[in-house]
Amino acid sequence: MSLKQKDPEIYNLIQKERRRQTETLDLIASENYVSKEVLEALGSILTNKYAEGYPRKRYYAGNEVIDKIEELAIERVQEAFGLPLDWHVNVQPYSGSPANLEVYNALLEKGDTIMAMNLDHGGHLTHGSPVNFSGKTYNFVHYGVSNKTGRVDYMEVLKMADRVNPKLILCGYTAYPREVDFKKFREIADKVKAIAMADISHIGGLVAAGVHPSPIPFFDVVTTTTHKTLRGPRGAIIMCKNKYATAIDKSVFPGMQGGPHENAIAAIAVTMKEVKTSVFRKYAEQIVKNSKALAHSLQGFGFKLTSDGTDNHLLLVDLTNKNIGGKDAQEVLDKAGIATNRSMVPFDARKPWDPSGIRLGTAAVTSRGMREKEMSKIASWITAVITDPNVADKVRNEIKRFTKNFPAPGL
Repeated sequence: MSLKQKDPEIYNLIQKERRRQTETLDLIASENYVSKEVLEALGSILTNKYAEGYPRKRYYAGNEVIDKIEELAIERVQEAFGLPLDWHVNVQPYSGSPANLEVYNALLEKGDTIMAMNLDHGGHLTHGSPVNFSGKTYNFVHYGVSNKTGRVDYMEVLKMADRVNPKLILCGYTAYPREVDFKKFREIADKVKAIAMADISHIGGLVAAGVHPSPIPFFDVVTTTTHKTLRGPRGAIIMCKNKYATAIDKSVFPGMQGGPHENAIAAIAVTMKEVKTSVFRKYAEQIVKNSKALAHSLQGFGFKLTSDGTDNHLLLVDLTNKNIGGKDAQEVLDKAGIATNRSMVPFDARKPWDPSGIRLGTAAVTSRGMREKEMSKIASWITAVITDPNVADKVRNEIKRFTKNFPAPGL
């Protein structure tokens, strides 16, 4: 029997979510649409198999095929990111947060000092937020962006590193719209003899496609989720120099995880094969073009953007001059069929639950085939709804008709 017959309640809810994804505009910077092939691997019989351990070193029998799948995923990650021969890959982390914690657990002692971006300025919960396990376990010291430029001030980062002498410097952001100078971070890390770690979860697809600089020539450890701009399943990978491989592998298993999700690992392998295509490279290039076009159009409508623009897939909109908070903006835009997320802006005077900004991303709409012209149209809808929330229903109907021209992958 099919799911529709056996469990119509769940089936119908899935269909409702399919319609929502089909008929709305997804501008959430951390979301995307996976291909049918990725979905096929993710929903395969591989979910039946337990495979604790690593290829050729499992604690369960019957892993001959599983070993080949995981080894293929590793090989494809190495190819997709152009890893040097002295780098190692672990594809078992369940998601980005576990991956980061597994690196800390492998390379640090409790209480060690880590430098990372302040959450309010675009960092991540696992980069030392006091409410997160990371912030409760390690001594995080946070740098931020310049109040004048909205960009990382590398000289200030260096001064902080000299002052606090961190064991690890973490470079990675969830709401930073500018290109990262990984070489400068390496120089800072070398000066204080710190491990250099990059979390490229948001820009992983841009890095692999060559449209954003890569940290790999300069860093010791790199983590990334496999969704977001990589357009794969929910999962993560850790890439590191061979000198850290044993410690990190032990930290992932048995340190913090049990059996890996081999269906997700197969889907990661499919994703990495897609990443190596010319189609993916063009898609990544278009993400950045669309982001810049959306930024330009919104600025034309009087919106203020942190750092005054974008170099990557996202932009951070400061709504202070629009007399609306991020929470209300998110809700009214959602009503209009535009999915965004509220976000703190640097030096925000408001609280995290109702901050001053919203974060927008172009990865998902680019996957639907939208280009610069469509970004201008999206900006006009955002402006209309923010200016007069009463037009939300009208805009939603327009978007419903509009999205029929741009089918989403996998749907």
